[in-house]
Amino acid sequence: MDRIRNFCIIAHIDHGKSTLADRLLQYTGSVSERDFQNQLLDDMDLEREKGITIKSHAVQMVYQQDSKEYILNLIDTPGHVDFSYEVSRSIAACEGALLIVDATQGIQAQTISNLYLALEHDLDIIPVLNKMDMPSAMPEEVKDQIVDLLGCQREDILCVSAKTGEGVDEVMKAIVSRIQPPKGDANAPLQALIFDSVFNSFRGIIAYFRIFNGKIKTNDFVKFVSTGKQYHADEIGVLGLTQNPRPYLEAGDVGYIISGIKNAKEVKVGDTITHVENPCLAPIEGFSEVKPMVFAGIYPVDADDYEELRSSLEKLQLNDASLSFEPESSLALGFGFRCGFLGLLHMEIIQERLDREFDMDVITTVPNVSYHVFTTKKEMLDVHNPSGMPPLNNIDHIEEPYILAQIITKAEFIGSIMTLCLDKRGTLKSQVYLTSDRAELTFDLPLGEIVFDFYDKLKSCSKGYASFDYHLSGYKEAKLAKLDILLNGDSVDALSTLIHNDHAYSFGRRMCEKLKELIPRQQFDIAIQAAIGSKIIARETVKAVRKDVTAKCYGGDITRKRKLLEKQKKGKKRMRQIGNVEVPQSAFLAVLKID
Repeated sequence: MDRIRNFCIIAHIDHGKSTLADRLLQYTGSVSERDFQNQLLDDMDLEREKGITIKSHAVQMVYQQDSKEYILNLIDTPGHVDFSYEVSRSIAACEGALLIVDATQGIQAQTISNLYLALEHDLDIIPVLNKMDMPSAMPEEVKDQIVDLLGCQREDILCVSAKTGEGVDEVMKAIVSRIQPPKGDANAPLQALIFDSVFNSFRGIIAYFRIFNGKIKTNDFVKFVSTGKQYHADEIGVLGLTQNPRPYLEAGDVGYIISGIKNAKEVKVGDTITHVENPCLAPIEGFSEVKPMVFAGIYPVDADDYEELRSSLEKLQLNDASLSFEPESSLALGFGFRCGFLGLLHMEIIQERLDREFDMDVITTVPNVSYHVFTTKKEMLDVHNPSGMPPLNNIDHIEEPYILAQIITKAEFIGSIMTLCLDKRGTLKSQVYLTSDRAELTFDLPLGEIVFDFYDKLKSCSKGYASFDYHLSGYKEAKLAKLDILLNGDSVDALSTLIHNDHAYSFGRRMCEKLKELIPRQQFDIAIQAAIGSKIIARETVKAVRKDVTAKCYGGDITRKRKLLEKQKKGKKRMRQIGNVEVPQSAFLAVLKID
């Protein structure tokens, strides 16, 4: 065990985690020149296209130093705030972490939040200054920031360029010398933590685990503690770039197990694997259950695909434990699922993966957050969906979730960022200057306000320099209204939103204008109205497509024309009573993009 090192790479977005992982794999000879490509561990098309890491990826490398052979288990993690749950799971399976900081950008918000996650688990931190080959690098300034943040010595900071490979040998030596080997007893009962899983259509569910105590052999009879299910370990092995089977694994190892599990619900991330004959006394403390921040309904375009959508979401949940879903129904869209996401990017990625990996066409409703509604009978209801709101006269008050947002930015952008946050009903908690031209602003903000386009606006008003991180701080009372959209007097529940009273009028007005452009014209007038309770606050009308029935009347008496027009009028009236208005898919998507 003293030859094993388990470590992960943590950093802010675009600080060079995946590039450094590529260099480490090349340096240890884990990948041949022929098989090498950039972002080697990012095996999803989506990750390559967007240039971001979405999933954490585990890989084993073998490294020779002083005629000794070391086994290094590396986990490359995402940097975006929406995938922070992936980072926390990776940290739980490691003893050390490489904290990478971009020499051109300095410390940013996610650097700090990922560092705190690592310190909570008592990991050994190795600070690494990346992108030293860039002309705009500021090594001395950024080193000062790292020393202030970590309290380490200046000489402990490694200077590398992941792009050119400079300094990678120093990183390898530091991993072996500064990160502790795993602790554990190979003779104790088996205790292994599941930190990830994937679905394979031929072999069933493959679970990735880290062994803390004991050992496991092929064909052992094992059980998963939280579900109580028992399986034979048909194949176990370690994770190279491909899966490498092994006859046995013991304490400290990271590997995978295939046991022909077909049902996605039987594998839970954070569960403990142990032997059936000689079980461990207590399961490993898993990870905290993830709390979704944003809720949206996902419905199949074709109602017959409901069961297929369920199994697709279950398979996705295996691979992405931060996704949660439960069935719900809507009058406008039929049967579907209410899904919880960690943020808007997470929601976009899930939608894209459903389309690419499972070929599912889905409609997504307006995203919203969960509210605490207190009724006049002193009951508290958790409302994730505007259609679940009790009638107005039964509501005493509503509380909405608030977040503590930390924004790190250059001094010149402080004014525009403050204006943005105050427009979003935020209050400034503190303003700290980290260096002469970098400040950390802490705001108290309603989560509902940042769900839509806050991140994009923050990036544009700071020219891309501001970094943003947040966590839930609690619930506060708010004046909220349920805004309904009515088409010819019928409410479309999928377009309902809960919104602050002050913004309701302008948002309702814009919704009606947008829908007027998108809803196709019918043979009758369509009234589009925005309403709060029974009060209509905005209205637009889609004019009817009118056939000129009097075209054939050339000359003659006016009564002939009147008769035809009266007949048409009756037909339009009947059509309006029985005709229904189809809302196109583009209308649901356009509502998300209303500025």
